[in-house]
Amino acid sequence: MDSAAAASLAPPTAPARAGTRHILGFVYFTFICYVSIGLPLAVLPPYVRRMGYSTVLAGLAVSIQYIATLASRPWAGRISDRVGAKVAVLWGMGACTASGAMLIVAAALRASPPVSLAALILSRLILGTGESLGSTGSTLWGITSAGPSSIARVIGFNGISTYGGMALGAPLGVVLADRWGLPSIGFVTMAIAGLSLLVALRKHPVPVAPGEHLPFASVLGRVTPHGMGLALGGISYSVLATFVTLFYASRRWDGAALCLTAFGLAFIAARVLLIHTISHFGGFRVAMASLAVESAGMALLWQAHSPWTALAGSAVGGFGFSLVFPALGVEAVKRVPEYNRGTALGVYTAFADVSFFLTGPIAGAIIGFYGYPSAFLFALLSVLTALAIVLVLRQLQRD
Repeated sequence: MDSAAAASLAPPTAPARAGTRHILGFVYFTFICYVSIGLPLAVLPPYVRRMGYSTVLAGLAVSIQYIATLASRPWAGRISDRVGAKVAVLWGMGACTASGAMLIVAAALRASPPVSLAALILSRLILGTGESLGSTGSTLWGITSAGPSSIARVIGFNGISTYGGMALGAPLGVVLADRWGLPSIGFVTMAIAGLSLLVALRKHPVPVAPGEHLPFASVLGRVTPHGMGLALGGISYSVLATFVTLFYASRRWDGAALCLTAFGLAFIAARVLLIHTISHFGGFRVAMASLAVESAGMALLWQAHSPWTALAGSAVGGFGFSLVFPALGVEAVKRVPEYNRGTALGVYTAFADVSFFLTGPIAGAIIGFYGYPSAFLFALLSVLTALAIVLVLRQLQRD
């Protein structure tokens, strides 16, 4: 879809260029979703272990949420397209509220570990579904309200909300659990998600775009190349987040957490300072430049012989990865009519979910054979493959 066609599909009330405050009013719901996700993240594994269960089940209690998110992404997109983005957000906030209630139930049933664990897993499944509905709905709501000229900015700020929510929620959850126990996390989740549900109710919906919806297989086929680029480009973050602590320990270095901080700060800086480049230069050109920078960061980490080199590699990698999601996302949604954008966004984001879910075991197996630096070589090769995909996509677009 060219820019003229995209502009013709914009709702009549969409501003030519929406202000940041207008966009934040929608991506706020994504922020609440990811605060809700972050709150129990560091608390649940030790809680499950204290009930006498294995580390495998402790890990499952966390990762099963991502399975629910992945499975429900396309469905959340279809809800947003066919019923409305506001409805998807309302359901998402309601699901996050319900997950908090189930967390309280799980804590209350701790005397019966099997029942408590079942309630805990149900809470995670509900939360994963709420994440799909809330984040997909809020992104589409923002895009439709702000207009096609603001697609990159909506997706960009949505990403900041994702990482910011997790960064705030995880340490806050530890503090709450230490002082008042697991139920306090459930109560806080219910409070913030429930209040956000009321906020969403008061906001004006955007009209559902008329038109015949494409079959899901057709949307999947159009978005898959862009999603593959995103999935391969995102492996750098997954490897860093999962293995940097063990990598530092193997070198007897201190300060592994600073690598994640450097990655996050550089990621946010690039989103804030350079998000406008997507509308100026196009998604594919920005994605190519971003992936090239990201690959340089992974090369530094692969060859790091000091903590400072690893820190620099993390920062460069974060700066490069920052614009990959919105740059390719802009091009992905252009591949479908407006009334299929929610489904396209859901499918596109699902590739990131798959990447995050599979990277750990794959990179772990590689480390088992070749050592910790090989994980960053794996990330480097993955990013370079993503760059090759984007180069092909751009060439096809020009042809």
